[in-house]
Amino acid sequence: MSDTATVDPAISALGDQIVGLTLLQAKALADYLENTHGIKPAGGGVVMAGPAAGGAAPVEAAAAKTEFDVILTGFADTAKIAVIKVVRAATGLGLKEAKDLVEGAPKPVKTAIPEADAKKLKAEIEAAGGKADVK
Repeated sequence: MSDTATVDPAISALGDQIVGLTLLQAKALADYLENTHGIKPAGGGVVMAGPAAGGAAPVEAAAAKTEFDVILTGFADTAKIAVIKVVRAATGLGLKEAKDLVEGAPKPVKTAIPEADAKKLKAEIEAAGGKADVK
């Protein structure tokens, strides 16, 4: 940063002190800030402010989604049989059940499956002339 002339001298002095800390001192500073002020360092070493004292509890980070649903949203009239075949192969349903599922679209074909499997199934349905969403 070449704009050091506009930085408050107190801030500049504090920054120089922080940069001069040993690893052990930096760890002790991080522990102090977390325990006393609720400020936690982020993964990249950047300090992030936590909730203010007496404030609301921190919201837990949303877990990465690992299970997906494949929803059949429709099909071309000329592709109905091909879509039924894909649904039967993917689900193990009988002919009547697969036909009812396809005709009742939008309906879930498979639920709680890994993302790669969901994308593969969606591609198979679309290749057969159907329309599907992964949610």
